[in-house]
Amino acid sequence: MGIDLKAGGRRTGHKSSTKVIKTQNPYTRLLIKLYKFLARRTDSKFCATVAKRLHMSKTNAPPIGLNRLAKYMTNKDGKTAVIVSKVTDDVRMLECPKMSVCALSFTENARKRIVAAGGECITLDQLALRAPTGSGTVLLRGPESRAALAHFGKRTSVLNPHAYDGVKPYVRSKGRKFEKARGRRKSRGFKV
Repeated sequence: MGIDLKAGGRRTGHKSSTKVIKTQNPYTRLLIKLYKFLARRTDSKFCATVAKRLHMSKTNAPPIGLNRLAKYMTNKDGKTAVIVSKVTDDVRMLECPKMSVCALSFTENARKRIVAAGGECITLDQLALRAPTGSGTVLLRGPESRAALAHFGKRTSVLNPHAYDGVKPYVRSKGRKFEKARGRRKSRGFKV
């Protein structure tokens, strides 16, 4: 057995983003440095998680709205919400509760509403001074809501027969003539 060089050989030159910082944003680069240091020196799971999330691409760090944030922070007085992405405003929410929020960035209106309610908006470096190990914090993340996610199934090791019920097939159209036979109707053999 050798290496199939025609097929390209070994996969080299593919370093994970946790080894090589991909972002060119100097602020994010400094934050990664800070939280990697804190994770190493304090053995804090919180810092390690924040460092990992700072490396994530924009797709994998979806923003969180004020309404969802307020819902997660009920009965958590005196704690700081930590979000490693953007916090956005939610016009459907009439009044914003008082809460302490730490995030990478805030939209203008979200910041206004949090401050107006008597809360505070802090950055991740300010949090590192306040709670180096993440004590008194609640680590949150926004919902992953891309259209493509509707088509992704579960992993193949899931044994539940209904595991793939909610998975949307890639069908050209939802009409009578398109993929409506075996596997799609009980009357035609079986239904998935």
